[in-house]
Amino acid sequence: MEGPQHNKTNAVPQRDIGSLMPVSTTSKTRAPSGQPDAATLRRMLYYLKLTRESEFRIERVLYRQGKIVGGVYVGRGQEAMGVGSAIQLIEGDVAIPSHRDFSSFLIRGIPLREMFSNWMARANGPTRGRENTLHIGDLKRGLIPIISPLGDTCPVACGVALAFKQRKRKNVVLVHFGEGTSSRGDVHEAMNMAAVMKLAVVFLCNNNAYAYSTGTEKQYAVKDLAVRGSAYGMPGVKVDGNDVLAVYHVVAQAIARGREGKGPSFIECKTFRMTGHSAHDAAEYVSRKLLKQWETKDPICRLEKLLVARRVLSRSDVQKMEAQVQNEVDEAVSYAESSPLPEGPTALEGVYCGENCWWERTLDY
Repeated sequence: MEGPQHNKTNAVPQRDIGSLMPVSTTSKTRAPSGQPDAATLRRMLYYLKLTRESEFRIERVLYRQGKIVGGVYVGRGQEAMGVGSAIQLIEGDVAIPSHRDFSSFLIRGIPLREMFSNWMARANGPTRGRENTLHIGDLKRGLIPIISPLGDTCPVACGVALAFKQRKRKNVVLVHFGEGTSSRGDVHEAMNMAAVMKLAVVFLCNNNAYAYSTGTEKQYAVKDLAVRGSAYGMPGVKVDGNDVLAVYHVVAQAIARGREGKGPSFIECKTFRMTGHSAHDAAEYVSRKLLKQWETKDPICRLEKLLVARRVLSRSDVQKMEAQVQNEVDEAVSYAESSPLPEGPTALEGVYCGENCWWERTLDY
């Protein structure tokens, strides 16, 4: 079965509880309320588990088999941030994820088989084999690709939000970046611009304790980066980044503020990177004791336990969901492995714009 497809409703399929892959991912007009309903809670757990299993296959299986080469960046232990934010977006909103926000791509509608095809540099992937990480986007789905110097995405988010404002659209932009990136000048320039112009940007700072191997105590002298929000005239909020419901709540407030024309918000998600910077990094600079402490705060275990306690799901339902996730990832991997590699001459295509150049066309988005 293919990963979730993008369409214009926000319905959950009327099937047995174990088949929880949503038919749709983005509402056309209806924004979510402050509290997620049972269907949204199930979707959250589904996307948390799908993201974790997908990245496990990428980092711990395919990379080690030599089927994926180059940098492999995953967000193990940090999945709540992407799920709790992207799941609230409606049609017309824009997300600019980082390299650790696999879930944002899924929730916005990129099929899982396309994600794996891109990781394995196949000709039918979104970049047609030119790139093999998450540097992919789709304007029709409201996804802008990652820029490797991550701070560069923040001014882009301001540009998108300014276009929304000029067109009198009540859409918002979510832009993700890490605590290390937050010290870059372009991030601060973007925050200042967004505040002065009251742009509907939600700055989502993923504070996972390490900028590559540099700990937070060597990065900045303040206790919480959230204070930087108020310094620029916007709300600055810190939240438990391993609690998907807490993330959902504060992001809902920030989105509502943006839609009302009140300007941007800065959210610091306190979390932890449960792996190295990349697959090649053994993270020997992180103490085993610290890793053990954060394992007890696993966002997937926390939500699963809560949903079972609330009887939103039974243990049997969780097992069915996990089996479904396994099957979907198996199918996506098989599809990607059987897909062709790009032909050499195609490397010359798309280098220069021809008569059908994208900026000479009228975009649907």
